[in-house]
This record gives sequence, C-alpha cells and structure tokens, in this order.
Amino acid sequence: MQIIENLKVKEKVYIEKLDNGLTVMIVPKEGIEKKYMIWGTNYGSNDSVFVVPGEDKEITVPNGVAHFLEHKLFEQENGTNSLDTLTALGVDANAYTTNDHTAYLFECTDNFYEAMDELMDYVQHPYFTDENVEKEKGIIGQEIMMYDDYPDWRVYLNAMKAMYHNNPIKIDITGTQETISKIDKDILYKCYNTFYNPSNMLLVVSGDFKPEEMIKEVQKRLIDKKSNGKIKRIYPEEPEDIVQEKIEEKLEVSRPMYTIGIKDKVNECSLENKSEVVKKHIAIQILLNILIGRSSNLYKKLYDEGIISFAPSADYEFGKTYAHILITGQAEKPEKVYNELQKEIKKLKTEGINNDDFNRMKKMIYGGYIRDYDDIVDMSKMFLSDYFKGISSFDYLEEIEGLNVEYLHQMLNDVFKEEKMVLSIVKN
Repeated sequence: MQIIENLKVKEKVYIEKLDNGLTVMIVPKEGIEKKYMIWGTNYGSNDSVFVVPGEDKEITVPNGVAHFLEHKLFEQENGTNSLDTLTALGVDANAYTTNDHTAYLFECTDNFYEAMDELMDYVQHPYFTDENVEKEKGIIGQEIMMYDDYPDWRVYLNAMKAMYHNNPIKIDITGTQETISKIDKDILYKCYNTFYNPSNMLLVVSGDFKPEEMIKEVQKRLIDKKSNGKIKRIYPEEPEDIVQEKIEEKLEVSRPMYTIGIKDKVNECSLENKSEVVKKHIAIQILLNILIGRSSNLYKKLYDEGIISFAPSADYEFGKTYAHILITGQAEKPEKVYNELQKEIKKLKTEGINNDDFNRMKKMIYGGYIRDYDDIVDMSKMFLSDYFKGISSFDYLEEIEGLNVEYLHQMLNDVFKEEKMVLSIVKN
C-alpha cells in the first residue's frame, strides 16, 4: 500500500491499486464521528466518442448518456430505489455528473457498513429495460426544461458557447430533449461496461478507519470483474480563438447576471509537468483575487459606484480538453464590470504586481487549502477530482510555497488576454 503524507496538514492518504484495477484511497481521520464514501468513474458528459478496449470501431453515443446513467443506476431489479434505501438508513446520499467524471456518495455517522453495502451493490449492478429507460426520458426531460429557465445555468452555458467552437463542454451535461430521445438500454449497457470498469474508477473513504481493514471491506463487496485496459477517448479539434465576444439572453431575473470567461490553452497533465499545472492553477487564483477579489481596488470602485453589491465568484476550471477562467456575479451594468476588468488587467501588466498584495493573497489561498482538509466531504471530493486530472491534492500545498511574483506576471501575460475574453449576460 502506498502512503502519501503531508506534514503541513498532518494528513496521510493510503492508496491501494487492487488486482482488478480499482484504485482505493483511504483517508483516516482519527476520533471523528462523520464517515464519507465517494465512488467515481473517469467518465463525464464530454466522453461521447470512444473506442472500447480491445476493439477498433469508433463509437458515438448521444449527448447526455453519462448523466442518464447516473440517474438509472439507483433503480434496482426488485423495484426498489437505492437512494430511498440509503435515506431510510439515515445517511445523506447523492450522485453527480460533471464534464469529466461521475460520482456516487454518502456521508453518515451511523450505519456506515449497511450504506456501503447498498452503494457498492447498486453501482456494480445496472438494471436497464426498454420500459424504465423510456420512463427516465420523461424525468430527465423535465430536468432539462427546468435548467433551460435557470438563469445561473444559462449564463454559464452561454459563456461556454461563446468561448468554444467544437468542445463538448459547451453542451449541457444533461443533453437535450432530442439527444436523450435516442438513448436506449443497449447504449447504456455499452457505456456502463466501457467506463464503469474498476480500472477506470476511484473509491475514496474517509473517517475513523484503519486502512488495511477498510481495504478488506471494499474487496469483500467487489464483484469478479477484470480490468479492461485503456479506453481511447476521441475529442474534436478546438481552435485557440473564441467564437464571439458577447452573448446575451433574456430571462426573469431581479438583477442582470454575468459571466466573464477567459479561454486558456489546454493543460496537458503528465508525470513530467503536473507540478506546472498545479502552479499555474494557484497563480491564476491569486491573480483573480488581486484583480477582482473582495479586497481589490476594482471591487471597491464598482461597489462604491453601486454597480455591484458583492464580490463575484472567480474560478479557474480545467480538464483533459479545456481550460478557462470564469468570473460570475450580478451587476446593474455587466458591460461596465467587463470593461473595468480589462482596464485593470492592462494596468497590472504595465505597473506590475505589488509584493504586499501577492504575499497577502498567497497566505489567503494557502489558508483556504488548509481549511479544505478539515472537512472530509470537501477533502474527499477534491482527491477524487484531482486524481482524474492526474494530480495529487497535496501538490497544491507543496507548490504554493515556491511561487513568486515573476511567475505570477508570466501567467498574467500568458492567460489574461483581451482577445480570449467573452461576456455572457442574462437580464430581463
């Protein structure tokens, strides 16, 4: 068993790769009552074109299959729903689908092993019929219509459409009414058998457990399934330029909403450059706080002028085939926020980054990382997401210390380019 320790947060992660290819991470938290399990597969909404291991034929499935599968796995052949079973045990259970991965999870203080039985059973035993697939189309169809009227989602998705020409990240994770109508049980089984193979999955368990004993508990509940090898995923070519600078949609909102996007080059993560990927992520987080965070000059200016009433969220998102910055909030004049941000970026490039600002933001970001390890839910999700990106969550704590102003300025010039910026607005 591999042991990774970080002395800064006094945490150890025990990693075991089982004979069937499944990777298991155990994060012991001695003395705490809460327990958490999350089982993820490296399969998200972007993975709609692929080649099954051992085959040569390229397969294309409708958009929305990964999310559809997530919904269907809860339904059991005996007529029960595993989500109801888990809830009856008194545990908080859920599942989610992203562009890159799908995950099934629960947290509890009691009945952990009973919940573990249920989760590991339903994830390994899909049950799809013509009838239950057709029924699910109606349920997911309603979900799609709901999101179509959800301003937070529309302003985000429109920003993706403004940035990306061909990348499937611009397509709704749920698919569309048209694409889900083409999903049948054969497609679901094909995608399940391809992507829900142990060698493509990670199981993270956190709580007051002994790692060796927990590994045995996991092994007891695994069905006999062999590793199927590497899946070839096929993604469309994506130009570096944006599609359009501005996109606007009318919806019922109390105040205009905006998302500012900055398209970046794809971060090819490998063993050789994973530290560079992490460093870049940290540097961009620091830059976003300097530019438009709660203590920034720009935030104070826009707040004093009554343009915004709270600091926007600002994140850097990246995966195997995409990378971008998203700044989202509400403002009386979204165009004003956009234009002022562009001015602030130019000013920072010209005048340089203040050392005091850099050190202050660096400490703040570092403190945020430390807090993430206090919550077993946030920590476990973080380990899962980072693992599928090819990095270790502990890398952030190591790389932030060596960061300097010169590197920050390099990232400012490389990433924050005016010609890569888009503005998405939703207003009445």
